[in-house]
Amino acid sequence: MAGERTESATPKRRQDERKKGNIAKSQDMISALTISAGVGILIGLSSYILEKLKILLEYTFTHIKPNDIETNDIIAMLAPFAKISGEILLPFLLAIMVVTAIIIRMQVGPLFAVEKIKPKLDKFTMSSIMNGLKKMFNPFEPRNLVEMAKSLFKMLVIGYCGYSVVNSRKDELFGLLGVDINTAFMVLGSIIINMVVNMCVAMLILGFLDKKYQDHEYEKSIKMTKQEIKDEYKNMEGDPIIKSKIRSSQMQFMRQKMMSAVPQADVVVANPTHFSVALKYDRSKAAAPVVVAKGVDYMAFKIREIAKANNVPIVENKPLARALYKLVPVDSVIPPDLYVAVAEILAFVYNKNNSTNIQSQV
Repeated sequence: MAGERTESATPKRRQDERKKGNIAKSQDMISALTISAGVGILIGLSSYILEKLKILLEYTFTHIKPNDIETNDIIAMLAPFAKISGEILLPFLLAIMVVTAIIIRMQVGPLFAVEKIKPKLDKFTMSSIMNGLKKMFNPFEPRNLVEMAKSLFKMLVIGYCGYSVVNSRKDELFGLLGVDINTAFMVLGSIIINMVVNMCVAMLILGFLDKKYQDHEYEKSIKMTKQEIKDEYKNMEGDPIIKSKIRSSQMQFMRQKMMSAVPQADVVVANPTHFSVALKYDRSKAAAPVVVAKGVDYMAFKIREIAKANNVPIVENKPLARALYKLVPVDSVIPPDLYVAVAEILAFVYNKNNSTNIQSQV
């Protein structure tokens, strides 16, 4: 059917949708990359964090005595805790912010959609709010069903990845009973890192699949009908009526320009019934004669009429007139192939003019 959206979006449609902020974006992919990057940052900062925690524990056990704590000293006592916590959290949070910004930029590219930040008052009406709540909390809404299924699937997959690590190393966990604290912490740390890495890999795979799904849904949402493509093309090319008027105005301007150039021409080469071409030769401006006006039928008649009124010589040469009309645009020099034929005509005109001038002087 003509109204079905079966055609892929045109580049203009994609550009317009991007300006509105409508792009293919996977929040699961962003979350997976951000969490994976966060784990990597934590591992990278682990020695720094452990050093700060060591200082904090040392302060706790050496400077704080429960019997000496008073209500007025609470703020002073907690200040070192706040300072060291800030020193631990600030680098991590700044790194996460930078990494998240880079990840989003890589996925969506440079984008600043004014449409997305414009307040839309129609969304704050009671009917719009109620419709939004119905869609949000309606479990049978198709989009909600898809998102619910995706969330459940992600929880199962990621949970299984974490459980599989613990289950595969349960013998090591049972063997921790009775071992020294350092060994226990090393084994537990190894298991936790293994579990987190497995879960991050699972999240990245799910994020990649979700990105493909979001791309598919986006492409489907911006598909166009055949009529929309025709309308877009028409708008880009311009309305045919307006184009016709513009073309008519341009032709009228060109005709007026040509007619005004005929009186300054050196000669008009004519086919008495069809073609007329006016030539001008100015050595200071061009190396060869220039076609300053040309026409066929009625325009040819007008060129000859203006030439007669301004005493511009008219020479009949059917093959040359036809060749000049077809091969040379207005305001262009003649091609080398026509040099000899045009030179003969100009020489004839110049000799005739010289003879006329001599007779008039005598």
